[in-house]
Amino acid sequence: MRGDTRTATAHAPSRCLYWSKRHRRRSRKSVCTKTEAAPRPSPGMTTVRVPRTRCFLRQLLSAPPVAMHRHYSLEVSAPLLRTQGYVDGRWVSAASVFPVLDPATGQEIARVSDCGPAEAKQAVDAAYKAFQSWKQYTAKERSVLLRKWFELLTLHRDDLAKLITLESGKPMRESLGEMAYSASFLEWFSEEARRVYGDIVPSPAKDRKIFLLKQPVGVSTIITPWNFPSAMITRKVGAALAAGCTVVVKPAEDTPLSALALAELAEQAGIPGGVFNVVPCSREKTPSVGAVLCTDPLVAKISFTGSTATGKVLLKLAADTVKKTSMELGGHAPFIVFDSADVDKAVAGAMVSKFRNSGQTCVCSNRFLVQSGIYDRFVEKLGQAMDAELHVGHGSEPDTTQGPLINTRAAEKVVQQISDAVSLGAKVLKGGKRLHGSFMEPTLMRDVTTDMLCTKEETFGPLVPVIRFNTEEEAVAVANASDVGLAGYFYSQDVSQIWRVAEALEVGMVGVNEGMLSTVEASFGGIKQSGLGREGSKYGVDEYLEVKYMCFGGLRL
Repeated sequence: MRGDTRTATAHAPSRCLYWSKRHRRRSRKSVCTKTEAAPRPSPGMTTVRVPRTRCFLRQLLSAPPVAMHRHYSLEVSAPLLRTQGYVDGRWVSAASVFPVLDPATGQEIARVSDCGPAEAKQAVDAAYKAFQSWKQYTAKERSVLLRKWFELLTLHRDDLAKLITLESGKPMRESLGEMAYSASFLEWFSEEARRVYGDIVPSPAKDRKIFLLKQPVGVSTIITPWNFPSAMITRKVGAALAAGCTVVVKPAEDTPLSALALAELAEQAGIPGGVFNVVPCSREKTPSVGAVLCTDPLVAKISFTGSTATGKVLLKLAADTVKKTSMELGGHAPFIVFDSADVDKAVAGAMVSKFRNSGQTCVCSNRFLVQSGIYDRFVEKLGQAMDAELHVGHGSEPDTTQGPLINTRAAEKVVQQISDAVSLGAKVLKGGKRLHGSFMEPTLMRDVTTDMLCTKEETFGPLVPVIRFNTEEEAVAVANASDVGLAGYFYSQDVSQIWRVAEALEVGMVGVNEGMLSTVEASFGGIKQSGLGREGSKYGVDEYLEVKYMCFGGLRL
């Protein structure tokens, strides 16, 4: 998903509504030609230099911008910047490498071992061998190791956040938030490891006892996305290791550095070799590596987060050997605002739900449905909030709230949805233009109808299409008119309506007067074609367990 996809020409508008005052002051001081040296690395640190892309100057200056000379520097502890695969407790090289790019600049930040089917098979074999001993560890022993891993993630939070920002484009403040979220899963599952309880069931016969035992399913393949390159791994792996399973992680080709840093810290925590394996690979090798990880008879479980289309492919691969699967797939979340809602709170919720990670989350709102009585007021206030709060730029800039999309194809998709909506009568109130590379202006549209492309497919970008509705029944019908059902949100102060709508929405998670759902304590997952199974919460461990029935007979009682 990299390479020549980042060469599209920027579409520069005459002005931009989203840059901070500090950035405007810099534009008056000829910062185009200023050079700033990166800080000198301290001992034991590795520095990666990436040119700063000040794309916002394209909107602030009437003349074409001068080439930027300022550099971003990524300083992380040397052991955390790993570029090899991690198999059986060893760092392994492959025959070739693939580049990892900063999506904000298109610049290469690292070259990572491009593992293939052979390395994937080695990882599966190592995980299977390690499983024979790991499952014998007591729950307390596994708990202690997961806790040590959690503590190391917390200790190295800043360095790990820098890796996320450079390889995914996420603003630094969000990367720090992801690291807290990521670490929380290891903490949670270190505690849940000691609470995997079976059952003693009353027997119908006096000479026997009935036991239901919970046992680890075995080697688990973990395939994760680029938008949460750390948290999606710990949410799955924390549960798997707590249950007594071993894992092989295949991270997204865009963001392997975060996964490899987690492997380094797992090793430091004392997690035995073969229990946690990481097999990074390029987009070109993903199908062959995925085939090994999803068809090998030694693999008992597959957990995947990504698109619905890819999930269906993996389910077909898993079918031949009837593997246990968890699928967290695509979403198309509705965000409904009823006349009774507190409009200010609804606007605040919309900002959180839509613009986190520039709209690149599976639970972010895609279809905004606002009742007629407050439609104009909501749209006006949302536009004002966008002007005041959103600042586009490189994720390393402290004022940035909106980084780039992951690649130019993602930006092109948003542009296509905007163009389609405008051609069918929608009006663009804010933004609407493609910026440099994979940057997009945060965009607000009104007079959107359900025949427009943006209401039929997931956007994964900073686009807010607002649909007008009149009745509760109409809103619920539009919200449920999708073949996916991951998350949904609505704002209302009518208690009876809250119960009706919460039960009627065909989704796995509902936010009522709340735009931020995710927390380690609650289950995460969808219905329809949004997937199978649940992650996080006390139910997350169950995805990695089998229930064994034991009948103990012949007793003299």
